[in-house]
Amino acid sequence: MKEGMMFRSKHLGAWMTGSALAFALLAGAGGAQAAQRAVMAVDSTFTTLDPYDANDTLSQAVSKSFYQGLFGFHKDLKLQNVLATGYEVSPDGLVYTFKLRSGVKFQDGTDFNAAAVKANFDRVTNPANHLKRYNMFSRIAKTDVVDPYTVKVTLKAPFSAFVNVLAHPSAVMISPAALQKWGKDIGLHPVGTGPFTFVKWDPAGDLLVRKYDGYWKKGYPKIDEIDWKPVADNNTRAALMRTGEADFAFHIPFEQASAFQSNPKVDLITAPSIIQRYISLNMTKKPFDNPLVRQALNYAINKEALAKVAFAGYAVPADGVLPQGVDYSVKLGPWPYDPAKARALLKQAGYPNGFETTLWSAYNNSTSQKTIQFVQQQLAQVGVKASVEALETGQRVARVESAQDPATAGVRMYYIGWSSSTGEADWGISPLLASSSWPPKMVNTAYYKNPTVDEDLSKALETTDRAKKTALYTDAQKRIWADAPWVFLVQEKIVYARSKRLAGAYVAPDGSFNFEDISVR
Repeated sequence: MKEGMMFRSKHLGAWMTGSALAFALLAGAGGAQAAQRAVMAVDSTFTTLDPYDANDTLSQAVSKSFYQGLFGFHKDLKLQNVLATGYEVSPDGLVYTFKLRSGVKFQDGTDFNAAAVKANFDRVTNPANHLKRYNMFSRIAKTDVVDPYTVKVTLKAPFSAFVNVLAHPSAVMISPAALQKWGKDIGLHPVGTGPFTFVKWDPAGDLLVRKYDGYWKKGYPKIDEIDWKPVADNNTRAALMRTGEADFAFHIPFEQASAFQSNPKVDLITAPSIIQRYISLNMTKKPFDNPLVRQALNYAINKEALAKVAFAGYAVPADGVLPQGVDYSVKLGPWPYDPAKARALLKQAGYPNGFETTLWSAYNNSTSQKTIQFVQQQLAQVGVKASVEALETGQRVARVESAQDPATAGVRMYYIGWSSSTGEADWGISPLLASSSWPPKMVNTAYYKNPTVDEDLSKALETTDRAKKTALYTDAQKRIWADAPWVFLVQEKIVYARSKRLAGAYVAPDGSFNFEDISVR
């Protein structure tokens, strides 16, 4: 049964909002204390509860309810030990030896140990399992159990971002017993070491999780239940916060954010993010094979105005390939708004009257609709006529991410965003701009290929010398910026609402959640 927006207590004999019920002090004649429940309103349904088979940040974020990895991030993206207590790396950078936390139990009562780590890494690195996160872990050659609480991972080649990858929200430890029991259906039956256990999930609606009494961190969690409530409609999600039927909401529609600033029961929270918004340009197709055209499109868009029109001021112009806040990011811009220069470059490129094209959006929410409409109007002023279309999730997967052959790929201009949930440059560049990442392998939807950039990215992963990595990533970003495979748009801000009764729940810079400390005031 879905958890509704209103509940009835047979003992109190009155209708109450979800938040009111969650924080009721007494229930029933016996005076037992009611469960403390937080209702968390989010902007989309969840695709799966198997983080290794999820491409979306939201599904991985809510899976933190029951799953943990060897490493993780603080709310400010600082790396921290979780199920691992430390590690050593061999001089050649190929072998990582991890020491594991002892005394940790999976929620089915089985032990977390080195064998569990091996089972999870063996599963994701087996291409026959067809897991969506296979490419993220494909550098693992083998995983060996040294002793019950020591595991050795051997890589195929040096990969200096490996520990950051293991802190990614997809790199979780699933109970091997549950994997054996449920097989491919594990995404419906999650069992991990995290603070909450799975109760029920309506794939079209709510996910309910409950306090895990055997959690290894004593005193945690501090709340009994979380109801993760997908609410796709922006106005409805905002309304749930205003009425107190939700205790937390993300995203808050940018255009409605100001209305929450005067609400005495709600905190409106804004923070920097590492979410970059851009338009990729399919460089295998004319006219986007011409660098002058790509440069012209960057000059044609007023990013300051876009930030105001589509994001209500909660964004800043993108000033680099990587957003500020990602390790090794380099500030290179932003590209200035200069429509006269855009027209001159188009003329020089052989398009004095502009051209016609298509602009697809990977999302169909209100902010994305405003963005592509604004870009459409801006391009028209320099003679570029773009027909726009906001894609549903299924359309995006079929028409863009699953394209098998660049020659027949239908994508031209493509509005999308990305956040590097490893906090490091490699995951912010390689999946999007390495030549090995063309669809369907990854999401280089510009079909960009620069051999020097590829070499920089490869060499950066072979060294742990920070100065060398900085030089290589700097060179790669400067070359990408000059090549302009994207129209670099904005770096958006995090905007969310939280009830003043709720503490310890945050949105991380990558758009994920940090809620282990969640409590009721």
